[in-house]
Amino acid sequence: MVSDPPVTRYADSDGVAIAYQVVGDGPRDLVVIPGWISHLELQWEYPPMARFLEQLAGFGRLILLDKRGTGLSDRVGERELPTLEQRMEDVRAVMDAVGSERASFLAVSEGGQMAMLLAASHPERVEALVLYGTFARWSWAEDYPWAPTAEQHERDRQEMRREWGVGSWVEYFAPSLAGDRETEKFWARFQRQSASPSAAVALQRMATETDVRDLLPSIRVPTLVVHRVDDQVTELGCARYLAEHIEGAQLVELPGDDHWWFAGDVDALIDEVGRFLTGKVPDREPDRVLATVLFTDIVGSTERAAELGDRRWRELLKGHDSAARREVTRHRGLTIKTMGDGLLATFDGPARAVRCAGALRDAVRPLGLEVRAGVHTGEIEKIGDDVGGLAVHLGARVGAKAEAGEVLASQTVKDLVVGSGIEWEDRGEHILKGVPGEWRLYAVRSQ
Repeated sequence: MVSDPPVTRYADSDGVAIAYQVVGDGPRDLVVIPGWISHLELQWEYPPMARFLEQLAGFGRLILLDKRGTGLSDRVGERELPTLEQRMEDVRAVMDAVGSERASFLAVSEGGQMAMLLAASHPERVEALVLYGTFARWSWAEDYPWAPTAEQHERDRQEMRREWGVGSWVEYFAPSLAGDRETEKFWARFQRQSASPSAAVALQRMATETDVRDLLPSIRVPTLVVHRVDDQVTELGCARYLAEHIEGAQLVELPGDDHWWFAGDVDALIDEVGRFLTGKVPDREPDRVLATVLFTDIVGSTERAAELGDRRWRELLKGHDSAARREVTRHRGLTIKTMGDGLLATFDGPARAVRCAGALRDAVRPLGLEVRAGVHTGEIEKIGDDVGGLAVHLGARVGAKAEAGEVLASQTVKDLVVGSGIEWEDRGEHILKGVPGEWRLYAVRSQ
C-alpha cells in the first residue's frame, strides 16, 4: 500500500514540462496512460482511484503521467493542440527521465490511441500493451458504426462548455456511482483542475478527429483488450474491432456499464491485468466485512451557510462535527469521515447505529441544526481508511430519502434489530438511484 502520495516531478519533452510520478519498484515497469483528462495529485485524494493505483503498483514499478495539456503538465492553447506523435514523444521523455528502457503499458480510453502509436512505432520500448475502454476511432463511419456521430459529439461539446466544473455526467461515465455526492464533488473539482472548459472541449475534439485504424496491423507486441460490455462511452464494438485487427490480441469482455476504470467491479479488471502481465491473479487480503453504515447530513445546509456567512457557518460545522464524533464513539462506532455537512460512520451492530443517529439528531438541535440519517447493513469493502461497496451506496441513498429529523433504515436493519425495543413506521417501497430493485424503508418511531 502507498502510505503517502508520490512526489510529482517533471520531464522535459522538447521544451514542454510533462508531470510524472513513480510508485514502488519491482520486476517490471508499468506506465499508465490516462484518458481524456487527468490530475496526478488529485487522483490520490479519491479513494477508489488511489486503491486501483495501489493495486497496480503490486505488479512492479508504476509510472504515472499527466499528458500534455492536462493536469500538472504544461497546458496548451485551443489552437495549439499536440499531435499524437508529440504526446508519444512525451511518454518517451518520461521513460527516459526515470531510466525505463522498456515497459508494459495500461492505456485508458482516449489514451489508447497514443499508446497504440507508441507500440507500433517503438516496439522495442513496449513489453506489453493493455487497452481498457478504448478505441481506434471515436467518430461514426459507415464501416465503423459503434462510435457517436459528429452531431452527437457537437451536442456533447456544447453541453460541456455550459456544465464544465460542476460534476456533471457521472451517470454517463460511471452509472454505479450516479447520485454519490462525494463522487460528484470530487469529479467537479477534478474537472476544474485538470483542464479549462475550452481545453476540455478541444481535447475531446482531438480524440474524435483521430483515427489509428491503419496502425493496428503494425502492432506486434502482446496486447490485451479489456472492455465492459455495457460501457456507455465506448461501445463494445470498438473493443472487438481492436482485437480483430491487432495480431494475436486477447479480448476480455467484463460485465458492467462503468467506463471509469476505478468504478464498478474493479477487482475483476485488476485480475485480468495481473493475469496478462504476470501470468497469475494477484493475491488479496480479505477486505470485505459485514457492517452497518450510517450516513447523516445537515438539512438545508446551503441556505444556512448563505444566511450565516462563512465564519459563523464554519463555527457551526465544528460544533456539528464534534457532536458527531462524540456520539459515534459513545455508541462504539467508527467515524470514517465528515463530509462538509455530513458524516459517514460504521458500526458492528445495527441497533447501535440507529441509536447513534437519534442521539446525533438530538445533540445538534440546540445548535439550530436539523439532520437526517440513513442506516443500512451489508457487506462493505475496506479501502485503506475509507470504505466502499454497494452497502455504502445504499446507506447514502437511504439517507437521501429521509426527511428532516428522520432516521430512515432499510428492511435489513429493521429485521436485524428485532427485540431491541426500536419501533418503526413503514415508509413503503422506494427506487434508490443507481441501485437495482425496489427497497422497503422504515423510519424510527421511538428509541
